[in-house]
Amino acid sequence: MKRYKIGIFGAGRGIDIAKNLMLLDCDIVALCDFNERRAAEGLKKLGYDVSVYEDFDSFIEQEMDAVVLANYFHEHAPYAIKCFEKGIHVFCECISNGTMAQGVELLRAYEKSKSVFMIAENYPQMIFNREMKRVCDGGTLGRILYAEGEYNHPVDPEDTSFYKDCIYYVEHWRNFLPRSYYITHSLAPLMWSTGATPKRVSASSVFAPFESKSCARFAGDRAAIITTMNDDGSVFKVTGCAAFGAHHNAYRICGTEGQIENLRGMGSKIMLRYNDWSIPEGMKEVNLYDPEWHDKDEDFINQSGHGGGDYIVARMFLDCIKEGKEPEHPYDIHSAVTMSSVAILAHRSILNNGAAYDIPDFRLEECRKEYENDRQTPFYGSNGSEPNIPCCSNQDYKPTPEQIQGFLDVLNS
Repeated sequence: MKRYKIGIFGAGRGIDIAKNLMLLDCDIVALCDFNERRAAEGLKKLGYDVSVYEDFDSFIEQEMDAVVLANYFHEHAPYAIKCFEKGIHVFCECISNGTMAQGVELLRAYEKSKSVFMIAENYPQMIFNREMKRVCDGGTLGRILYAEGEYNHPVDPEDTSFYKDCIYYVEHWRNFLPRSYYITHSLAPLMWSTGATPKRVSASSVFAPFESKSCARFAGDRAAIITTMNDDGSVFKVTGCAAFGAHHNAYRICGTEGQIENLRGMGSKIMLRYNDWSIPEGMKEVNLYDPEWHDKDEDFINQSGHGGGDYIVARMFLDCIKEGKEPEHPYDIHSAVTMSSVAILAHRSILNNGAAYDIPDFRLEECRKEYENDRQTPFYGSNGSEPNIPCCSNQDYKPTPEQIQGFLDVLNS
């Protein structure tokens, strides 16, 4: 059996992904990171020596079958395109493109290549979301009408170790991240379970900036509340990366005959309910239970991060390479670009008082023409480029000079 050679771009999150690929008998052959300290730490975590690069172009000259793109959140597309040009497969952290123009460029390059592209979105493969898909596929919920997805991940604003490990300079993307952009953990599980694709989006936000003396976030919102109209007539309500209440990942799917949800604060427990006139044979009106994996690799899954999702998506990616097939919805490149478009256009909706935006279908040339020069971004680029749109619903908000200095003092402590 062939052992696939994998390169890792991004020594933080990338090492976590690498460890799952190693469980699947892959060889990690190279590591690339612009930050020398993070590269050294990543190499140590990997557990054995590989070639280390600061320059991506030199990195992909090494012989490899696939690259894991775990670099900065908003900068995946240009590097994916370089991989496509060399016939290298791409396992891409979320999101796939940071601007609408990059989405067009990504698809045009992909169509000229023979590479497999898969978005490395792990939340649909958590045990409760796999159970929701199983029930949806079984048809007992009837026609799906409505679903909710919340990825709620508050971070202690006084956690200085988080700043040092995950932000580490003022212009870092996390300080400028609009709440709608980090959307795939809330949206992808619903697309996976229902098969629906968003076609129109509107959004609003909750402005509540952190008051920590060392918080340098320029995005002062705590949540984006995003509504999508979908191609099957259903409606989704999702958050991006929210920071309200207590930490949870919560999903609910409602059909004409019943509904299913995971219960907040109850681990992986599922609540499956039906109307009393439409209870399937062998079921109860109310079914409260812990789902099971029913998977041959359960031992490996239980070793993996993000509720086992990290291992499963790595396995899915390798299966696509081995079989020469496109990933299934919503892991394919078109779904990835759609989710990125929802993220980007939801933020525009927030900046424009909740105005609705159509989600383009970039399979169509007229949609590509509309957006091929659209490079609006709330982020600094690693090349020094500056944001050209606000990152916050309060467009005049920015941290105080005292907060910026406090942040710098933390980094230098």
